[in-house]
Amino acid sequence: MSAGPAVASSPKTAGFSHHCLMVAAYDEEGADPGRRGRTEDGATALAEAKVGDFDVVLLDVMLPGMDGFDVCRGLRAEKVWAPVLMLTARNAVADRIHGLDAGADDYLAKPFSFEELLARVRALARRGRVERPAVLSGGDLTMDPATRQVWRDEQEAGTHP
Repeated sequence: MSAGPAVASSPKTAGFSHHCLMVAAYDEEGADPGRRGRTEDGATALAEAKVGDFDVVLLDVMLPGMDGFDVCRGLRAEKVWAPVLMLTARNAVADRIHGLDAGADDYLAKPFSFEELLARVRALARRGRVERPAVLSGGDLTMDPATRQVWRDEQEAGTHP
């Protein structure tokens, strides 16, 4: 029975040295009692993720209301550059591309090995909070690689495939 998403802060603990925020759907029977807070939707999860100082954000795609893709996009729009690892049962290539284009740094489909998850978290934490906008800008030129759109002086420039 679905009870909604959970937002969990995992402070630095023995054996795991990174401060992570986990935003995931939870089940009443499988809810982790160590989780700090619970939210009712993705929008609340976004608000929680914006105020924390996290090394890595683990984000479930299947959140009610605002999905994980929109939460990630919202974090990047707010210039929150903590690395984001999306965890989901949605494993189609199009879903993975959508997540990465939304600003996620990595995408891991369920089921997965816990050891692999930890290795990915360590790799993302090593990168740190480097600005990685989904839309690239330089001078008067702006480019969105996901949509293949280019603007010069805020005017869309025609592009050819």
